[in-house]
Amino acid sequence: MGPLGSTTEFGFGWLTPVLSFVMACVGAGLGLRCMVRALGSTGRARRSWLINGAFAIGTGIWTMHFIAMLGFSVTGTDIRYDVPLTVLSLVVAIVVVGIGVFVVSYSRSKAPAVLGGGVITGIGVAVMHYVGMAAMRMSGSVSYAPLTVALSVLIAVVAATAALWATLTVTGPVAAFGASVVMGIAVSLMHYTGMAAVSVELHSGAHSMHSELPGATPMAFIFPLTVLLGTYLFLSSAFVAISPNVRSRKTPGTEPEEHRRVSG
Repeated sequence: MGPLGSTTEFGFGWLTPVLSFVMACVGAGLGLRCMVRALGSTGRARRSWLINGAFAIGTGIWTMHFIAMLGFSVTGTDIRYDVPLTVLSLVVAIVVVGIGVFVVSYSRSKAPAVLGGGVITGIGVAVMHYVGMAAMRMSGSVSYAPLTVALSVLIAVVAATAALWATLTVTGPVAAFGASVVMGIAVSLMHYTGMAAVSVELHSGAHSMHSELPGATPMAFIFPLTVLLGTYLFLSSAFVAISPNVRSRKTPGTEPEEHRRVSG
C-alpha cells in the first residue's frame, strides 16, 4: 500500500469556494426565472422555457462543481481530467434536471411530482458529481467513505426536491433571489460533503509526482469550459431579466381563461 496523499479544496484560498457558490446561485436564479416564464406559457413556448431552465440549473450545478475542483489538489501527484467523462457529467446534470422540471411542470398532482422528481434529480446530481470525480486522473487511487457518500446523496435529493418546489411557488424577484441563495448553499453543501468522503492512496515510486498522466490539465480544459458556461449563465440572466413577462395562466389541466369567457 502506498502512502495517503493530503488533499485540500483551498488551492486558491477562498476564491474557488466563493466563486463556485456564486455560480450555483446564478444558475439556480436563472432556472427559477425560466420556470416562472414556463408556467405562464403553453405549447412550444413552455417547452422552450423548461429546456432553458434545465440547462441553466444543470449548468450552474456543474460549473459550481468544477470551479470548486480547480482548488482541489493532492500532495504527491498532479491531477488531469478525462475529457469525455467530464463532458458526460455536464450532460448528466442537464438531463436529470430536465427530467425533474418537465415532470413537475406537466404533472397534475404536484406534490407526488415534486417528491418523485426530486429523488430522480437528486440522485442524478449526485451521479454527476461522482462521474466528474471519476474523470480525475492522478498517480493514486481514490476511495470514498460510504456513509459520507450516502449523506451527500441525501443532501442532493433534499436540495433537488426543494429546488423543484421553489419552481412552483417562487415568483417575485426578491423571493427568487432568496431561493437561489438557499439552493446555492444546498448544492455547495452536497459538493463539499462528497469531497469529505475522498481519500487518495498514492502509487508507490519516487517519480509518481512527475509521471506522465493521461487527460487534460484543469487550466487547459476545465478553466476555459467553466468560463464559457459562466458567461452563458450571466448573459442569459441578463436576457431573461429584460425580456417581457408573460401573462400568468392557470396550471396545466385547468381551463384556459379564454374558454372560461366563452362558456360564461
